[in-house]
Amino acid sequence: MSLELRINDLESRLAFQDDTIQALNDVLVDQQRLLDRLQLQLAALARRQDEQQNQFGSEDNQPPPHY
Repeated sequence: MSLELRINDLESRLAFQDDTIQALNDVLVDQQRLLDRLQLQLAALARRQDEQQNQFGSEDNQPPPHY
């Protein structure tokens, strides 16, 4: 195989690898954004649950009115 053919083959492979790396990077960025959004939602849900437990938790400690 001539040197020119080898160089052309390597350049072609490099171009495909660059495209693949960019596509993988784009997917990774999208997944990180989704993960960040999900973590924020989970934190909001945890705060909401804590607030509700505190709200209803104080009532559970009191005896029922018929005692």
